[in-house]
Amino acid sequence: MHGTDRTASADVAATAPASSWEDLVTTALLGTDRRPVAYAGSKREAPLALLDAAAVATVRRRAGLRPARAAHRPEPAPEDPRPALPAAAARRLALLLADRSGGGPAGRRGSTPDLVELLPQWLAAANAHGYAAPPQALPALLDAARGRTDLRPAALAFAGPRALWLARLNPDWRFALRASPGGGAALPGPEDTEGVRRLWQEGLFAERVALLGALRSRTPALARELLASTWPTERAEDRLMFLDSLRTGLSAADEPFLEQALGDRSRNVRATAAELLSALPVSALAERMAVRAQACVALDRTGPSPAIAVEAPLECDSGMERDGVVATPPAGRGERSWWLGQLVEAAPLSTWPVRLGGRTAREIVALPVADGWQDELHAAWCRAAVRQRDAEWSRALLGSPSAPEAGGPGAVSLAERAKLLAALEPEERAAWVAGFIATHGLSEAFQLLGVCAVPWSAPLGRAVVDALNIARDAGSYPWSFSGVMGLAERCLDPAEAGRLEALLAMPDEREDAAPGAGGYWAEAFQRLVTTLRLRAEMAAELAPVGADDPPEG
Repeated sequence: MHGTDRTASADVAATAPASSWEDLVTTALLGTDRRPVAYAGSKREAPLALLDAAAVATVRRRAGLRPARAAHRPEPAPEDPRPALPAAAARRLALLLADRSGGGPAGRRGSTPDLVELLPQWLAAANAHGYAAPPQALPALLDAARGRTDLRPAALAFAGPRALWLARLNPDWRFALRASPGGGAALPGPEDTEGVRRLWQEGLFAERVALLGALRSRTPALARELLASTWPTERAEDRLMFLDSLRTGLSAADEPFLEQALGDRSRNVRATAAELLSALPVSALAERMAVRAQACVALDRTGPSPAIAVEAPLECDSGMERDGVVATPPAGRGERSWWLGQLVEAAPLSTWPVRLGGRTAREIVALPVADGWQDELHAAWCRAAVRQRDAEWSRALLGSPSAPEAGGPGAVSLAERAKLLAALEPEERAAWVAGFIATHGLSEAFQLLGVCAVPWSAPLGRAVVDALNIARDAGSYPWSFSGVMGLAERCLDPAEAGRLEALLAMPDEREDAAPGAGGYWAEAFQRLVTTLRLRAEMAAELAPVGADDPPEG
């Protein structure tokens, strides 16, 4: 500071009142023309006087700063009683969390495995073994879960109680508290009657949702009684969330409560109650819907061969609306077909063999439907089979996997087929998809593969690899199969790696093949084999120490 500046500042310090820092900031923002400097004793021009005053105030603030009270030391992190992760597996986790992807430029991934995509599978395996996360890995694990919501359930389960302790100290990780039942606090058990009552009456909404879900999984009746005790006083949006918890352990014992909810003042609550009741084939609502649906669908014997005749409802009366039928159709849908679909969807599937001449589900689906109603009727039966998880009707509506146009008689879309497959046992599901791929290839199989159990069964794995090999030999664009190839890397049984060796050679490129397709396919198969071997190593590293050792003695 020059001598004149020091003199000016000294003059200000001697003559200026102790104006607040906020006053100085306000003057600087408004300008000294609009708000004169408060220090009239200064001989400097207003802007310079303001800067002098700010300099003095800065020194005064720094010099007068009092040390703050020492913060309370945090409570020690809770112990994690689970067994420690094997050393090799801990090193592998560090690599996976380091985000070292094998991706190359311009979207070309090369032949290096994508470690990022293996993290969910690694976490699932570690949780299956019941290991505790290494403390030093917790920050990176929480950061990974923060960026990928699909990782959160498995990552937080693996991270354990120490992750919640860290989340209370770092705002960036608060999602862990929201994702944990009761914000990470221990929930009272069913035997703690007073604790349950107090938390339900006084807890935050998230705590109440967590409590209801925990009770529902252990003592469904207690959860329902707890909900009924405060139902009339709950907000509509809360009633909807609470009602959704009844999906767990849904049974005929819930019917009286759900019937009462059909009269709720909230349309969304009424619709959810109706959906839950229709999933109970013996409920009174299901019986009412069966009566309505049977009035619309009948067997027509007047023609040369039996057929199904459909007469859609002429109106949506108040009784139908109370039972969950939405009166106003979406744009582009006719009212009568909209009402018909909802009635058939909610009627028990056991209605139709009796109504349609004692036929089986497969025979019913094979019947012609008059007047162009087949797509609407079959689509409604698809939704009913999914809702009621009826394997027989799902098989009938799926049809043969080798059927023309890649679909059964009632499969209106890939999404519908995927939902129908979910009602089948894993082995049957995989066999159907394998047959579908063998006939129709992979162009429409991605969504169907997503519902198959992991690792894929041997027939399904062979069907996928064979279809990829056929696509390569045909000169197909390899990047159009990148999604299926990525699924194969995660879902093929690692034991298949040896069988894939023959696919690693560079194929002879056809004249009509896409430029560079051969090299791309070779890289993709190399990456597939390398990834399968890496998954096998990961599984071995996670195996409990000594699990494969011969017994002593």
